[in-house]
Amino acid sequence: MGGGFPMGAMLAQEDVAANFGRGDHASTFGGNALSCAAALASIEVIKKEKLVARSGELGIYLMKKLKALDKDYVKEIRGKGLMVGMDLSIKCEDIVSRSRELGVLLNCTSESVLRFVPPLTITREQLDAVVGVIDEI
Repeated sequence: MGGGFPMGAMLAQEDVAANFGRGDHASTFGGNALSCAAALASIEVIKKEKLVARSGELGIYLMKKLKALDKDYVKEIRGKGLMVGMDLSIKCEDIVSRSRELGVLLNCTSESVLRFVPPLTITREQLDAVVGVIDEI
């Protein structure tokens, strides 16, 4: 939220928020002036560079590239924006380890889902490199 700077925030429905007492919804960096300035600057960049729309386009691009790999162990590729999951018929620990050795950090969830969560500023060339590493494994 704060563009890499620590920031905390919380949302609550009005009826829930009405029951908060002092300190019930505290955050170490919530309301901190520097954190808030960093968050506002981040929001401005996100809007100015249209990073939300761009993430949708790049997410579709990434999913198409991953599907084109046509690996036998891939059951499904799903995602929204740049949050993409590759559901495998095998455990993904070895793929995560091997990709790390090749310079790509991936996350394995549910033992068999590779999770891709790149920064909103990632380029197509960088996505191509990630897909290339997956293809090499």
